[in-house]
Amino acid sequence: MGRMISLTAADTHHFAAYEAGNPDSKHAVVIVQEIFGLTDHIKSVCDELASHHGYHVIAPALFDRAERDAVLPYDQAGMQKGLALRAKIEPEDLLADVTACAHALNKHGHEKVGIQGFCWGGFVAWIAATRTREFAASVAWYGGGIAQVSHEKPHCPVQLHFGGEDDHIPHTDVQKIRADQPDVEIYVYDDAGHGFGCPDRPSFNQAARDLAHERTMAFFKSHL
Repeated sequence: MGRMISLTAADTHHFAAYEAGNPDSKHAVVIVQEIFGLTDHIKSVCDELASHHGYHVIAPALFDRAERDAVLPYDQAGMQKGLALRAKIEPEDLLADVTACAHALNKHGHEKVGIQGFCWGGFVAWIAATRTREFAASVAWYGGGIAQVSHEKPHCPVQLHFGGEDDHIPHTDVQKIRADQPDVEIYVYDDAGHGFGCPDRPSFNQAARDLAHERTMAFFKSHL
């Protein structure tokens, strides 16, 4: 139900993005990809928010900064290539792209825009909350690397979701984030691993995904 569009960041970088939902919707959110690119799963997240929850949604193709149209398989080779592409992109460039998405939504009259990221996108959602003032609410699902910058102060309400069995994000990271950010909502799903919200990954956990989604929607409803 969505469509591919082209956007331009402040530094004139042109990138692809997936847009779903009615521009006249009351609410808007930017969805940020995993380390695997703008996959069918990420597009389906956008479609669900648009069709079931009435959101206007844009998801940027962040890899366009390093390699255009890069969509990687959910396997070890895909992850390794994703990590290599990520290493070529600076955090400020990621913020420029999600900011361009927020501004595109603003132009349709959305004064408050949320951001939700998964995996690598979870980290992006965190720094979008701490290093910009573009978003009214930020949600990160299994965002790796947040603990390294968890001392940064968010400029909007933030909600974080982690798997208790995540082999990429240690418990010590979650504990550090809790200590640094006592006012941030943090949920840990005991039996869930990394990527528990993606049906295309072996770690998919339906119960954890559904509960995290319910909490995310309630959070956005409260703040958007």
